[in-house]
Amino acid sequence: MKVLVPPIKSQGIKTKLVDWISTNVETIEFDRWVEPFLGTGVVAFNVKHKKALLCDSNPHLIAFYKALQSKEITSYLVREFLTVEGEKLLKSNGDYYYEVRNRFNSERNPLDFLFLSRSCFNGMMRFNRKGGFNVPFCRKPQRFAKALVTKITNQVENIAQKISIGDYTFKNQDFMETMKELKSKDLVYSDPPYIGRHVDYFDSWSEEDELNLNCGLINSKAKFILSTWLSNKYRTNEYVFSVWKECFISTKEHFYHLGANEKNRNAIYEALLSNIELKDSISNSEMKQRIELNKSRLTTPVKFAEPAQLILPFEQQQASGPSPK
Repeated sequence: MKVLVPPIKSQGIKTKLVDWISTNVETIEFDRWVEPFLGTGVVAFNVKHKKALLCDSNPHLIAFYKALQSKEITSYLVREFLTVEGEKLLKSNGDYYYEVRNRFNSERNPLDFLFLSRSCFNGMMRFNRKGGFNVPFCRKPQRFAKALVTKITNQVENIAQKISIGDYTFKNQDFMETMKELKSKDLVYSDPPYIGRHVDYFDSWSEEDELNLNCGLINSKAKFILSTWLSNKYRTNEYVFSVWKECFISTKEHFYHLGANEKNRNAIYEALLSNIELKDSISNSEMKQRIELNKSRLTTPVKFAEPAQLILPFEQQQASGPSPK
C-alpha cells in the first residue's frame, strides 16, 4: 500500500501502521468515517471513505486542513513560502526559526505552523499554558533544502487532492463534542493520547477522559475502532482489560526509536480495540489469558522484514510463521 503522508509532522504519527489499520476496516460497511482525534490526519487520508467528520482539539491542525480545503493554501504557495523562509533560516544560522515561532504565536498563520512542524526539534508538537508553540529549533539551518521543499510541496498537493474529492468536515472541538454528533451508521476511529501523557495543553489525557470516551462510543451505537498500546517489555496497558474489557483485540508488533543508537530502539505491541470483530482479532478474555500464560500476544503474523534483533524475545520463535490463535 502506498501511503499518503501528510505535510504536518508529529511524534506518534501512525504512518507505519496505516496499512494494518486500513486492512482491518476495508470490509466494514459504514456511512461516515469519524475521527475525534485527527492529529496529522494520516489515517483519515489513507482509509477509503467518501464522507468524514474530522475533529481535533488542536486549532492549528484544523486550521491548516481547512486552509487546504478552501485553497487558501496551495502547493504553489507552500513551495514559494518555504523557499523564501528557508533561505532566511539558513542566512541566520537557525536564529530565524524563533522569529517565525514568535510570529506564529501572535498571528496563528497556517503556513508558519507548517514551517515550525518541519523544522522544530524531533518533530514535536508542544504548547505552553497560553497556547504558544514552544518547541526549540532542530539545529539544522539548511533544513529547507530544495529536495525537502519539493517533498513537502508534493505532500501538500496529494492531501489537497484527497480533500477535494471527499465530503470532509473539519472541526476544532473537544472529543466530547464529537461524541454528541455520532450516528449509529458511523465508523469511529479514535487515537487518543496515552493516559498521563502531558505533552501539550491540547492533548493531555486522564483516566476520566478514557472512561468518558468509552461511554460516548458505546452509547452512540456506532461501530468503533480505537488505537492504543497493549504492552512493551516493561509493562502491560491494564486499561485494555478494564475500560475496554468488552472489545475485540487485534495486535501488531511495532518499533519506536528514541535517538540513533540501536539500544534506544524499542518494541511495542500496538492494539486495535473494537466493538466488532476485525481481521485476526480475538476476544479480550483470550488476550488476557495469553498474557497470564506468557503466550504470544500477536494476532497478526510477524513481519519478516523486521530486523531479528528488534523482535521481542518471546516472539522470536514465531518469526517463521503466523502466531497461534
